[in-house]
Amino acid sequence: MAATRLLSSAEIGSLVVVRYRDHVRFENADASFYKPWILEAVGWVDGQNEDYIRIVNERYPEPRASGSARLRSTGVSIIKSTIVELRRITADGGAMVV
Repeated sequence: MAATRLLSSAEIGSLVVVRYRDHVRFENADASFYKPWILEAVGWVDGQNEDYIRIVNERYPEPRASGSARLRSTGVSIIKSTIVELRRITADGGAMVV
């Protein structure tokens, strides 16, 4: 299945596990040993378009001197064509392929 089809049901706010191919940099090495690694990201779908999906795995209000707070986030933007697998985490803690 194409990555974009897999992602069509990953709604904003869904809790997901994404497995994706990432770049690997090597230096002064035998290049034949290196290929993209498979990484995993877990978090909430924060945004997406036809090219990428953005996963936030940490968010918090940053206090300001004015007394108001602004939302800060940590996560990763993943190019959809590199996605190997996407699973939505269900309320009972299970996971289903989307």
